[in-house]
Amino acid sequence: RSRCYSLDVSSMIINYTGERTDPVKLDGHFRGEIAREQWEREGPGWRGTVNLRGCLGSGTIARFVDLAGEGGAAVGTGATVSYKGFRFPAEVISHAVWLYFRFPLAFREVEELLLARGIIVSHETVRQWCDRFGPEYAAALRRRRPRAGDKWHLDEVFIKVNGVRQYLWRAVDQDGHVLDILVQSRRDAKAAKRFMAKLMKKQCRVPRVLVTDKCRSYGPAHRELMRSVEHRSHRGLNNRAENSHQPTRQRERAMKYFRSPRSAQKFLAAFSQISPHFRPRRHMMTASAYRAEMTTRFALWDHITGVTALPTAS
Repeated sequence: RSRCYSLDVSSMIINYTGERTDPVKLDGHFRGEIAREQWEREGPGWRGTVNLRGCLGSGTIARFVDLAGEGGAAVGTGATVSYKGFRFPAEVISHAVWLYFRFPLAFREVEELLLARGIIVSHETVRQWCDRFGPEYAAALRRRRPRAGDKWHLDEVFIKVNGVRQYLWRAVDQDGHVLDILVQSRRDAKAAKRFMAKLMKKQCRVPRVLVTDKCRSYGPAHRELMRSVEHRSHRGLNNRAENSHQPTRQRERAMKYFRSPRSAQKFLAAFSQISPHFRPRRHMMTASAYRAEMTTRFALWDHITGVTALPTAS
């Protein structure tokens, strides 16, 4: 009898239905091995720990809970997104949101692509979907990502908001994962301090190394908030953050401009999580590895949007 398990490691949740000794994939990032004899010996309703060899390090212990019970019903960790009150199913809504955040498309262009598939919706409906579900999908993706690195790159770039210059502050780790963004009207020391405080509150820690450009606003903020952290201020060392602005620049040109700082903050916060999820480092992969990685990422996307359950390894 197959039993469904829930495994929670560093806020990453997967479902596992065991028939034999299988490699288990944690959101496409780590692999472990669970012995069939262990959970068969303990029986249903068992709560304990299991050694994940080669997962998060040698000898890592993770919580392992049997959710099947005596009846053997598969109780998984379903999506938390609710579509109550919406006429269209999750497949249509998630596909429309994916099109808008993944490609530089306008709402009317997404409407046209859906029409080509026989789905009649207005561009205003697509806008409401993206406004309603975009932040929820982005938050779910962020919760399932591994812990960020200990080397943070901070940078700021100007954007046009209703014709007025605003500054987009961005923080990424050494792997290029976006940690946080903030749209502000200034780039002085007060703005830098506000962004750093928001970043530390969100990450619940401080980095090992802080890398910035030559902007002098970072100095006072660093001395006040991260005095014990090493600060490297050099323009050539901050290419990681500079390259992270490129997708935003492409999207800004396609959208012409943002209408308000609030809407820009809301869109870019979701865009910075959804778009990179479908942009792996293609130049560092073979064709087969790229297809396998994208298959895993699409499976995770379907899981968090409630389209399907997260598939298990076989």
